[in-house]
Amino acid sequence: MRKRTILTACCISVLLVGLDVTAVNLALPSMAKELHVAINGMQWVVASYTLVGAALLLAAGTIGDRLGYRRALCVGVGVFIVASALCATASTHQLLIVFRVLQAVGASLIVPMGMSVIAHVFPGRDERPHAMGMFTAAYALGMALGPVAGGALVDSVGWRSIFLINVPIGIVVLALTARYTPEFRSTRFRHLDLVGQLLVIVFLGPLVYAIIEAPQLGWTSVPVQICVGAAIAAFVAFLVYERRCREPLIDLRYFRSVPFSCAVSIGFVCFAAFSGVLFLSTLYLQYARGFSALTAGIWMLPLAVMAGVCGPLSGRLTGRYGTRPSFLLAGAATATGGLLFALADAENHDVLLLVGYALFGANIGLSNTPTTMTVVAGMPRDRAGVASALLLTFRRVGFTLGVAVMGTLLAAGGWHTTEPIPVFIDAARAGWWTVACCGLGVLLLGVLATGKWAQASAEHTAVVLEESSTAHDRSTA
Repeated sequence: MRKRTILTACCISVLLVGLDVTAVNLALPSMAKELHVAINGMQWVVASYTLVGAALLLAAGTIGDRLGYRRALCVGVGVFIVASALCATASTHQLLIVFRVLQAVGASLIVPMGMSVIAHVFPGRDERPHAMGMFTAAYALGMALGPVAGGALVDSVGWRSIFLINVPIGIVVLALTARYTPEFRSTRFRHLDLVGQLLVIVFLGPLVYAIIEAPQLGWTSVPVQICVGAAIAAFVAFLVYERRCREPLIDLRYFRSVPFSCAVSIGFVCFAAFSGVLFLSTLYLQYARGFSALTAGIWMLPLAVMAGVCGPLSGRLTGRYGTRPSFLLAGAATATGGLLFALADAENHDVLLLVGYALFGANIGLSNTPTTMTVVAGMPRDRAGVASALLLTFRRVGFTLGVAVMGTLLAAGGWHTTEPIPVFIDAARAGWWTVACCGLGVLLLGVLATGKWAQASAEHTAVVLEESSTAHDRSTA
């Protein structure tokens, strides 16, 4: 009973994190109207949450090693609760973005600490995969249900309710976690790579700023040029520093494994496409077609349904045939959905619109399990957690850049919130072509990740990492 209570608390906490990733999309028009925000301001409301979460996710594991996993999880939930309450009281979009950043700080602790707690509470070979599966399914379910739940809350109570609802539920989770979860600590502390963490922030922050603000300021403007230069410099410095750092934030040797590199790339591409679809669809359904938030959420229901249906299906496919079929189906679904909008103007045909949303939902459901399994397969046991955190980080970065790029393409196409449907369709076409290309990318990466050469590289990388871990343990003994 105690184990079930702990698992339930962890699943609810991560479900809230997933909901807040996507539910905000349906509230964007209401926020924009009340807070007087343009498209780039709406992009920042979404991107600030996922961007900060991605930047801090890798460091969260080190913080948990030192604080203890239960304590770090409680801190994350507590910060998330307070930040959610502050978001609900924001009087300007600048304050809302600041509070969303604080919310992301809490969320960046919840996901990895929840996984760590579950790994310790369910040590058995048979029970751990089931518990982990429920945990990851709760996160995916939260993301999939976000548009529907967000639309219902916005229409019935107002956009501030999507944040307020986190408070009572979060308090219950916090109480259950503090009462029933024992404390766990790592037997091997990793040093916090502050330089690497700073370089990640300096890379991602200016990069996203340049993409979002370039349509308004111009790509040749001084602020945008400075941000692009800073991002490039930070990325190069990160690669150089991490190679020399004794305990790096990201061990670059992981990327010698072709399956690992392909899996994190697939996670990045799938979530970039998914976030781009959510952003374009929210603006189309509420601005161009004039639907309420709830009606827009209902129109996007096929996305949530197919994500829920295809998740278990992907697990069975992967268990029986390996990861390639799920990768290929996910890529085909995304590419087909993008082409329906880019070539067939699915916005003008309700049946095609619903089919497109179903295909995009299938993408998330089909890709989640094989990417997770590929990332940890062949990794030494003490590296599996870091490998999973890297996948989560790449997914969040993809989600952030998807929103940024789609907003930029819409602005470049000349669409404004007062323009009619034909103008939106023409402006969004470049975005849908981008989504289709993401699908083709998943297809190619899925084939590359599952070949014999890829498997050989994974086995070699595992040996190198295992030898490195053994040598490190001997030097610190």
